[in-house]
Amino acid sequence: MDTKLQAARLLMHRAADLKTRGEDYRKEAAQAKLHASEVSREVANEGIQIHGGYGYTKDFPAERFYRDAKLNEIYEGTSEVLRNTIAQQLLD
Repeated sequence: MDTKLQAARLLMHRAADLKTRGEDYRKEAAQAKLHASEVSREVANEGIQIHGGYGYTKDFPAERFYRDAKLNEIYEGTSEVLRNTIAQQLLD
């Protein structure tokens, strides 16, 4: 889990660095958001697995973490739109 989280963090830092330097960062930002949103859902899902049946109850934060992580895949551009953005940037 930590390896995936660190990779997401590094992708985000790369996009931020490109933006700070005034370079085109659209592809890197889309890659960072796509990867981070998918990793957050995967990690939240593993957290629910670890908690077993309690992971689905509102008594524990794992349930809310999963809902929030799933929303990240939809909010401000779905994963499909991000993939299209990445593909278009690669073709340009």
